[in-house]
Amino acid sequence: MSFSFLSDAFAQGSCPMMAGFPKDTSTHAATLGNITDFPLQWPYDTITQLGSTHELVINEKYVYITGQNMHQLARFDRSTNQIKHFPMPKGSGPHGILFDHQGRLWVSLEFDGFVVRLDDNGHIVKKIDVRMYPSGSKNPINPAPHGICLGADDKTIWFTGKRTSTIGRITNPDAENPVVEHFELPQLGGVPIYLKAGADGSVWGTELLGSKILKVSATGKVEEFTIPTPNSRPIGIIHDPEGKCMWFSEESGVKICKITFDGVITEYPVPALQKNDIMASLAFDDEMNLWVQVYVDMNNPNPSGYDYIVKFDKSIRNLKTNDLSGVPFNTHTIPSKCSVMHRIEKDEEGNLWFTEMMADRLGKVTLK
Repeated sequence: MSFSFLSDAFAQGSCPMMAGFPKDTSTHAATLGNITDFPLQWPYDTITQLGSTHELVINEKYVYITGQNMHQLARFDRSTNQIKHFPMPKGSGPHGILFDHQGRLWVSLEFDGFVVRLDDNGHIVKKIDVRMYPSGSKNPINPAPHGICLGADDKTIWFTGKRTSTIGRITNPDAENPVVEHFELPQLGGVPIYLKAGADGSVWGTELLGSKILKVSATGKVEEFTIPTPNSRPIGIIHDPEGKCMWFSEESGVKICKITFDGVITEYPVPALQKNDIMASLAFDDEMNLWVQVYVDMNNPNPSGYDYIVKFDKSIRNLKTNDLSGVPFNTHTIPSKCSVMHRIEKDEEGNLWFTEMMADRLGKVTLK
């Protein structure tokens, strides 16, 4: 194992936990080792819009990032590092984001209750109402579409109803009137937040407050699997590189976990550097090594420390027990402190990109 640390002199400013969040007015990237992070230069209107950099998707030219409270998307040019911002409807709260099988960009507007498709100039060209219309009610209910993903068929769009403990499905989203369905989770108040299609044909997701993993079949059958650690706050979920199972992260449980397609969960405690470290999302690289984001809990900031990404050797995928002692790992400190990392994804070249929610920055782990 190996560790790399960043001195306070090179951190991106002191941690703003106790002093509010000043705008990140820097225009230059910061680099530490093989990690660089870039200020996204959001056009903030008010102080309440700071610290709201969320999801990202990547194609061969750009990284697109949602700025929820800014009601903006950012498009980062991978070759020039130039940033362009696309305004979304005021108060719409863009969050989930994906490319469909044709390479077109879709975004969930969580505050409005719509899923929209954008053209190359960031204009909305398709708007799908995913609100719920109870029988006899005159007022629609916004399920708060938070996370979105493509189904295993690469056509259907699925979304989490964060506010209503539901999973939504948009069948034939290109149709003039797409079919929108909502499937209730067995547990109320589970707060489903993130989805990913599995090789078994189902869509899998995390329930932040329910401490459960959800599974929805192509026919809409919903199952839940209880995580052994109570109040673990599962965050990201991804498929295994060889499609054998799903992997997910526990924010407060500080564990990475494997779940088989029949619901058997194995938890692996992450060797965090300090007791107030918590976790965000995870991703596999081209060598099938597993990377997971770890950062200092802003609700428990003392002692202060460094935010970092842990790389576990690919041998973790074939462990017979939950003992990580024989799995090599190393820790990569990121340039910014108080980042609250949120999501991490691999590009087609094999590099990793990640969002820093509270630092409002985009990070890159250069591997190729």
